[in-house]
Amino acid sequence: MPLVRVDIRQNPDPAFAKRIGEQIYAALRRCIDVPEHDNFQILTEHDAQHFIYDPQYLGIPRSDGNVFIQITISEGRSVEKKQLLFKTIADSLHSQLGVRREDVFINLVEVKKENWSFGNGVAQYVT
Repeated sequence: MPLVRVDIRQNPDPAFAKRIGEQIYAALRRCIDVPEHDNFQILTEHDAQHFIYDPQYLGIPRSDGNVFIQITISEGRSVEKKQLLFKTIADSLHSQLGVRREDVFINLVEVKKENWSFGNGVAQYVT
C-alpha cells in the first residue's frame, strides 16, 4: 500500500539510498502495520543544482545531507501512528546511517483505497 519516494544529494556510497529505503520500510512495518512484501520505492539521487532546500525554514538547520521522503499511503491512520512513524524514521536514519534528524523531511500523502492499482489495470482494493 505505501509508495515511497526518497530524494537525496548524490552520495559517494552507491548503496546509501537503498539503505535509507530499508530503514523506511522497517519503520512502515513496525509503526503502521504495513504487510510483508508491500515494499515499493523510488530512490533518486540529485546533483547540487537539482537539490534545492531552505537551510533554516521553521528554525530547523538543514544541510546537504537532507533526505526528502514522500510516502503515499491509504488513508485512515491515527495522528499518533503518523507521529510515531515520523520519529521512528528520523531516529532510525540517524542511528543506523548517521543522518542528522534535522535533515529528515517527510511528506505523507493519504489517498482513498480505490486509487491504487498494483497491476493488470485492476483496482485491487475496491470491493
